Amino acid sequence: MRRGKKWMAALGAAAVVMAALSGCGRSASTQTSGGTQAAQESKETASGETSAAAEETKNVNDDGTVNNPEQVAVDANKLVMWSLFSGGDGGFMSKMIEEYNGTNPTKQVQSIMLVWADYYTKLQTAVAAGKGPDIGISHASSLPQLVEDGVVQPITSYLDELGIDLSQHYSQASIDAVTFGGEVYAVPLDTHAEIMYFNKGILEQAGVALNGAGGVDIKNADDFYAICDKIKAVIPEDGSTIAITSNGDDPYRLWWAAYFQMGGAPIVSDDGKSVTLDKEKAVKAAEFVKGLYDKGYVKEGIDDHQKFFQSGKAGICIGGTWAVGAFEQTDNLNFVPVAFPKLFDTDNCWADSHTFILPAKKARNEADSKAAVEFMAAASMKGGVTWASSGQIPACKEVLASDEYKALPYRSSYMSEVEKAVLPAKVSTFNGMKKGMIDSLDTIWTGKGDAASGIDALYDELESNLP
Repeated sequence: MRRGKKWMAALGAAAVVMAALSGCGRSASTQTSGGTQAAQESKETASGETSAAAEETKNVNDDGTVNNPEQVAVDANKLVMWSLFSGGDGGFMSKMIEEYNGTNPTKQVQSIMLVWADYYTKLQTAVAAGKGPDIGISHASSLPQLVEDGVVQPITSYLDELGIDLSQHYSQASIDAVTFGGEVYAVPLDTHAEIMYFNKGILEQAGVALNGAGGVDIKNADDFYAICDKIKAVIPEDGSTIAITSNGDDPYRLWWAAYFQMGGAPIVSDDGKSVTLDKEKAVKAAEFVKGLYDKGYVKEGIDDHQKFFQSGKAGICIGGTWAVGAFEQTDNLNFVPVAFPKLFDTDNCWADSHTFILPAKKARNEADSKAAVEFMAAASMKGGVTWASSGQIPACKEVLASDEYKALPYRSSYMSEVEKAVLPAKVSTFNGMKKGMIDSLDTIWTGKGDAASGIDALYDELESNLP
């Protein structure tokens, strides 16, 4: 537990950075959310009380997220779930919950969608105050710290009561990611990876032909540069060869992929007690990413790369799988997603996973807890195809093998990311490390320092977060 205070500090600092990040659906053009539903339910509960309705309206943002989840009126007969899906994937989560509620479950679920940058901080604060939700979401990379700090409770006994054997439905890797000290703490939901999207119309203008599988042939960095040069030659002045931000998560994820494709060692040891980063390869990977900006492939000032790609002004978008569903619903956007290509020695990529969690409560209602776990399992297994419509890769093996999933377009082109992904070490200090890594790398992308000095700073940040 000794890392608890540092974790809270890291979360608070990370909130500033995360506001600009694009991961897990923070940006897209189609946004229907549980937060919007929660606001409507609140207004209905108010029964004409104008002041309450006005206050609730202030609490809800344009994308359906709420600033203060504790101010949302909740239905005492429903389980309350907090989520962080505030972009294109948010609408699919809402649909999945609606479908579950329509099955006459033990207890229905009311979704409240928080602002992404605030999610983990507010979850930890609410749990500490005894006001946490019945159900939550956690990235697999964040779960070790939530477990260590007692923010989540194990669900093994509830799974046993419900007769649910996770080994029958999920890979061992997925189960290992949510198991600590022999106890299961979450139900796996998906894998979401960083992939590439190409605008097919722009590719045609640039004279880049799709291969027989409908994708783009890239076997190394030189192939990628050649395609970028052809796209750059036809992109209008207000366009960009590549849509990506110049700070935050996405260039970090690109650096991560390049580093491990170059054969980079794990960034920290499995026990989290020592830094094992290969500084030479880390510098080379950073120079590759910085080179994309220096070559003029990235237009300055892109603060939302997904929306920029949706506008039709970019030939390539480097972003997460969660954008697929939103891109599919974008008028006149003729695109193709491909697995992150092999640019160097291997074909590794960045990825993380979403999981359903049971937030800790001082006065645990066992019946509600069991009903919450019942929802988690049903949503992941039976609602997996709906969730996959967002673009995420389902964790449930039956969903992956289903005809419904296979019938979804594009998904087969990047399913392999599950095997190629390099995930962070399962250590509680990772989020603090990640924040420091992003800050250090941002100095490189923005030209405030060279690759060597940026990686030196990154290494120092890693060491400062060791136990």
